[in-house]
Amino acid sequence: MKKSIVGIDIGTHQVRVIVTGEATGRNRAFPKILGTGFAESKGLRHGYIINASDTRRSLEIALDEAEKTSGVRIKSAYLSFGGVGLEEIRSRSEVVISRADSEVTELDVTKALDECENSVGKKILNKKVIHVIPLQYYVDGEPVLGRPHGMKGTKLAVEVVFITALAQHLQDMIAIVEDLGVSVTDVMASPLAGSFVTLTKAQKMAGCILANIGAETVSLVVYEDNIPISVKVFPIGSTDITNDIALGLKVSLEDAEQIKRGSLIGETFPQKKLDEIVQARLSDMFDLIESHLKKIGKNGLLPAGIVISGGGSGMTTIEDLARNTLHLPTKKAVLQGAEGSKVRDASWAVAYGLCIWGMNNDDEPVSLAFVKETGSRVVNWFKQFLP
Repeated sequence: MKKSIVGIDIGTHQVRVIVTGEATGRNRAFPKILGTGFAESKGLRHGYIINASDTRRSLEIALDEAEKTSGVRIKSAYLSFGGVGLEEIRSRSEVVISRADSEVTELDVTKALDECENSVGKKILNKKVIHVIPLQYYVDGEPVLGRPHGMKGTKLAVEVVFITALAQHLQDMIAIVEDLGVSVTDVMASPLAGSFVTLTKAQKMAGCILANIGAETVSLVVYEDNIPISVKVFPIGSTDITNDIALGLKVSLEDAEQIKRGSLIGETFPQKKLDEIVQARLSDMFDLIESHLKKIGKNGLLPAGIVISGGGSGMTTIEDLARNTLHLPTKKAVLQGAEGSKVRDASWAVAYGLCIWGMNNDDEPVSLAFVKETGSRVVNWFKQFLP
């Protein structure tokens, strides 16, 4: 049996751990879930660690539960990185093809990617690159469909998006996990991990956006031609809606949270005013998303629309509001591949997505080396997204 794979998602509101084994059944793309661990997350703000001991304790509770439910001793794991420190930087470079017969080789591709990395060096002070995603290759100015290896020409150009993390926060995250005796195998941006189990390949090929509405952040990943072309995090989330309800209806935060979820029993409140409060804050979120899509030139141009996940996706009016603001088809995320397990909703998507990535990531975990040692070789991990 293939060794177990563990995914750790340390969110601002919740810590989730999933332990998986070998994929079984008809769909071999999804590993079997052996056990899960869950804990209320403490010590974070907008994805930043502000109290390491509190965060460590939350993770310890989740890890212990995951070990008990799975019967597996957790020694290593894949870790997600989210929060407002997650950003993207775009770059383009062009190099002369080196071989005398003008054939593009791996050396040329690596050289072009290295040129892009060098050009953004001054822009990523205090940051670490965790993903390098080539968006488009060109041979002699003509766009290449897929990989350029083996084609012939005189010049190779590449457009790249770098996904970066705040170095200090990332190192703090890794340190907390490893302090509990769990080795971090690799790190992935949370929006990307979540997309593995909430988006279909057809959606990613056509073009879509996954928006995760968390407690204190809204995180996005935009796909086109099965490649993640953009990642963005905004410092706004469902907790802001709770706070607005508490202020607007003059109720406690606890009652406001229950009102938001529709679970407050025996109390009456003005429904129209509640709807106005919720819609105002959701409109703020979707306006930010629309602005980002305009910035990257994709507003109204994603045929598979927007898929909404996260704890804030449960509000009844959210789909209509997103549809009206973004002018895109809209649906709520459904977790794929977790049938027959206790994992029933998309809030587990990031942790489970990490396990799927780990199952298909048999190469040397070079992206973590890039995180820990500035100047390590570029991670050309995007090949998994090609048709």
